[in-house]
Formats: sequence, C-alpha cells, structure tokens
Amino acid sequence: MEVRDPVHGSIHILREEVPIIKAPFFQRLRNIKQLGFSEYVFPGATHTRFIHSIGVMNVGDRAFDKLFGKRASNPALLRLKETFKLACLLHDIGHAPLSHTTEVAMPNLSELKIPKEFLAEEDLNRDRRATHEDYTIKSIADSSFSESFKLVEERFGLRRRHIADLIRGKTEDERYFTHEGINYFPLLHQLVSSELDCDRMDYLLRDSYFCGVSYGGYDLDWLLDNLEICIEDDKAYLGITERAVITFDDFLLSRYHMFVMVYFHYRAVCLEQLLYRYFETSPGEYTIPADIEKYIEHDDHFLMKIMRNSKNRYAGEIVRNEIPNKIYESFNEPQLKKLTNVQKFLENEKIEFIRCSSRGRLSKYYEENLEETQFPMKVVRKFFGSDKKETFNIDESTELFQKFSKSHEINRLHCYFEGLSDAQKSELVRLTRS
Repeated sequence: MEVRDPVHGSIHILREEVPIIKAPFFQRLRNIKQLGFSEYVFPGATHTRFIHSIGVMNVGDRAFDKLFGKRASNPALLRLKETFKLACLLHDIGHAPLSHTTEVAMPNLSELKIPKEFLAEEDLNRDRRATHEDYTIKSIADSSFSESFKLVEERFGLRRRHIADLIRGKTEDERYFTHEGINYFPLLHQLVSSELDCDRMDYLLRDSYFCGVSYGGYDLDWLLDNLEICIEDDKAYLGITERAVITFDDFLLSRYHMFVMVYFHYRAVCLEQLLYRYFETSPGEYTIPADIEKYIEHDDHFLMKIMRNSKNRYAGEIVRNEIPNKIYESFNEPQLKKLTNVQKFLENEKIEFIRCSSRGRLSKYYEENLEETQFPMKVVRKFFGSDKKETFNIDESTELFQKFSKSHEINRLHCYFEGLSDAQKSELVRLTRS
C-alpha cells in the first residue's frame, strides 16, 4: 500500500501493516486534529493525527535504515525494526478529542484495568487520572485491536508488549532488544520519545506546512544522514555527528518558534481554557469512558456535537469561536509585574478573567541534570585518518540549552471587557497603559 503525503511524498506501507492502519482504533485518528483549536486561527491546520502517525513511522523507517545500514536486513534486526516502526505509528493511538485538553475528563487509571506488567511501580501503589499515554498502552496491550497484529507477529516474530515498552520507555525484557551483545532499547526509545525523536521530526514540518508558516522548517535529510549509534556499557544510545550540531540547533529553534507563534497562539490557548471551564461547570456532560472499546467513538466530532447541543455558556462560545478580550500580555519581568497588578484589580472587582501562562521550555534538559537523564543524547566526534571516535553529551556542544535555560514565559489576561462598567473599563485601560 502507498500513501501520498504532502510532507514526505510517497510512503510505502507493508502488507502486514495494513490491517493495523485499517483497524477502527487507528482509523479513529482520522477525526482527531493534530493541533486542536489551532484551525480556528490557521484555517489550513485541519491535518489529523492519522497522517501524522504515518509520517512518524516513515521518518522512523528512514532513521533505522541510516543507523543500521546493510545490517537492517538481518532477521533479528528486522524484528526490532518492525517493533520500532509500529511504536512510531501507534504512539498517538490513545489521544483524546481536541488534543490534551480533554484529559481532564478521563477516569482514574485503575478503571482502565491495564495489565500490571505495563504499569510503572509508582502507579501500582496509587491511583491518578489516566492520560492519553495510558489509553495508548491499553489499546495496544489489552483490547480487540490485538487481532490486527496477527500478520506482523507471524512474519517478524514481534510481540505487542514490546511495542508498548518502546512507547512507555521501560521494558522488563531487555533480551528482546539485544543483538550481538548490544542492548538497543535506549536508542529505539529515544527515536520514539526524546529531544530528537521521529514524532518531533515529523510534526514540526507538518504543522508548519498546514499552518502556512515557515517557523517549523529545518533540514530533516541532514539530521537523518548524521544520526549515529553510540555504545556505552553494551547499551546503544542516539547520537549525531559533530557536523550536524548546528542543524540540531536549528531544529530546537524551529520548535521554539513554532511554540511561540503557533502552539501558544492566544486564541487557540484561550479556547482551551474555555473548554476547561466547560468541563468544570457542566460536570458529567462529557466523560471519557474507561471501556477501551467504547473509546473508539470519541473523536473531535463526538465532542463538538455534545457542545453544540449543550446549554453551557462556555460550550457555546467555543462552538462560535468567541473568546474574552485579550487585555494584557507580558513577555518579561517588568511586564509580568504590571500583569499581576491588573489581575489583582480584576480579582478585587470580582470580574471574571482567564489567565493563560506559558512555561514551555525549549528542552527537557532544563528540568533535570543531563547526568540523571534516563537516555542522554550524544554527539560523535570523528578523528581524521582513523576509525577512532569520541562521544560526549549534547549539552557540551550547543549553547542553546544554556541560552534558553529560563523559560521564555508568556502570560496573558482575558476578560469580557464589554460587560464592564465605564469606571472599570477606564481603570483597566489605565493599568494596562501606565
């Protein structure tokens, strides 16, 4: 089977993979937009998690072939490759309607009844709200979706539990991922979820294309051509050659610019906040079922239909694409102080407002020391005239981690300006302009 993709061109799907893509669990992603409310701002952003997921698998296919070269045809490595490709394909299978916002309507994790071997140790001793990752694992590990894997299991000898392991980043069966004494689990998980994973390599280009902006552009071919396997203590980690560090910088900046200009656009973010208020003020009107077979029905159209029929004020505003006025926006400390004063006035006057705050960081390494990162990314330096190589952690090669170590935090205040008294309007104008 062949898919014509506007971002990557022709994508070839193996015959054994077709039943997985045709299954209702995966087809549901056709009706879940990749960027949620962003289409209210960028009308072209109607692309779905369906084609994004196929795009991620395509990038993963290319990355694996580059890293393993001719060895990729080895039967044992073919099994690993297919396991990894399916982890790329299915990484978003559990996504709820309208992206992450609706996770507040999910049940507790215990209600999903995920097999214990797929739960982290801390989740065995406590109950928390389920996330889309939990629905992903449940779909792969314990649902009727399993029937779609028969052909790939027969041809490649893979098991669904190992696909789930790559997605969740933990495995109890390292032997499955070990070839000729090298454990490739860290490397393959990094390509599924890390600072330079196939998910981000696809969505930056795809979101940029469909939003009609150029912020997400970077040199994908050069990054893939310079991927390297770095082996330490018989474990393989993801690395890039030293000559691709500048391209990696560009990749990080593309993600940063997309965050500021697209992902945190004031209208889309405010609509998400209205959705939270809808859930708070009409509890039980929309709930996500714990039954994974019923979850198939829940997509963007399902939720929007409920909101169109709802008498809830916030639901109506979402459907009509109406948001409260943006009255102030801060980008630095002095502006944040002014915003705080404006917020205090709104609170004292008992004026309803929405505050949207961005604490998005350019890199997850700001939140943890690189030495403590489970699977650190590497840079490879090759010496001229020999096969000798030197490897070191990525933060030693790029200053972007330090330059953006403090979040470029954006804070916004919205309120229903038209409903205020003349005195309140005047005071707000004074506070925001002084």
